[in-house]
Amino acid sequence: MQAILETERLSLRPLMLADSPAIFAIMSDAEAMRFWDCAAFKDPETVAEIVAAQIAEVDAGRALYWAVCLDGAAIGSCDLSEIDHRHSRAEIGFLFARPYWGNGFAQEAVRAIAAYAFGTLGLARLWARIHARNEAARRLLSRLGFSYEGTLRGHVIREGVARDCLIYGRLCGDAEGPR
Repeated sequence: MQAILETERLSLRPLMLADSPAIFAIMSDAEAMRFWDCAAFKDPETVAEIVAAQIAEVDAGRALYWAVCLDGAAIGSCDLSEIDHRHSRAEIGFLFARPYWGNGFAQEAVRAIAAYAFGTLGLARLWARIHARNEAARRLLSRLGFSYEGTLRGHVIREGVARDCLIYGRLCGDAEGPR
């Protein structure tokens, strides 16, 4: 069973199909999706299918997806995907509703997931892939002790345009940046 993680202000609980409307509210926002591999979604059913697929990945042991909740309401999601126990690593990801940007919620949630990954799961490495122009994600990862590791040139084709992606990584035991 996937753990519920608690922080000072947030509760991170396993993602459920019932979270689809909250996730759709985020994924239908063009500004929130500006640095994602695909454009904002227009169909709530498509997002519900994505959430169902994520839940199936959890059931198969390949990923962990959390709804990030503030006062019981989902304001974002975070995940550990591509979990590879053989090589002791996973990719970490996050997405938050725009009204909650700039309040430290993403940092709080990602910090909790990193602690869980390195502690309870015993992973040795976390990595994140972000679009090159996503300065907010770059700053967040740096504050949490992730280091820039390289650029994947033309890695994503979105709406006919090739976009570079940056890889950030953190090893267990790497010092977290300033709080």
